[in-house]
Amino acid sequence: MNSPILQGATRILAALILLFSVYMLLRGHNEPGGGFIAGLIASAALILFALAWGVAEARASLRVAPAKLAAAGGLLAGGSGAVALLSGLAPFTGLWLFIGGGDDGKGLPVSTVLAFDIGVYLAVFGSVLMLFFALEDD
Repeated sequence: MNSPILQGATRILAALILLFSVYMLLRGHNEPGGGFIAGLIASAALILFALAWGVAEARASLRVAPAKLAAAGGLLAGGSGAVALLSGLAPFTGLWLFIGGGDDGKGLPVSTVLAFDIGVYLAVFGSVLMLFFALEDD
């Protein structure tokens, strides 16, 4: 589609939608949201871009094959569960690491829960885009 209005609006909307997906990803630990819904929102941004500019442009803007994103997300989500298992705990038990604060727990908290959510985000994002690109190529 060669609509200048859609193409112009897509530049702004896709960036805002992607930013909102990152917000939903990061807020999902304590409130509704998380990796799954954030991955769907992010894929909607790239699908909008593909509808405005074409699938070839969307693939080029992604720079990584959607299948590789989905695989990396699955590995990251699975690996976050394995960390707890290797620590002698039940799989997918949340573990926290505090960066920059020493042992007093006042640093930046990074958890295996966040790694799991990011893995789900990438897996959903890559899977939905893989499906969309396959349907659009036909």
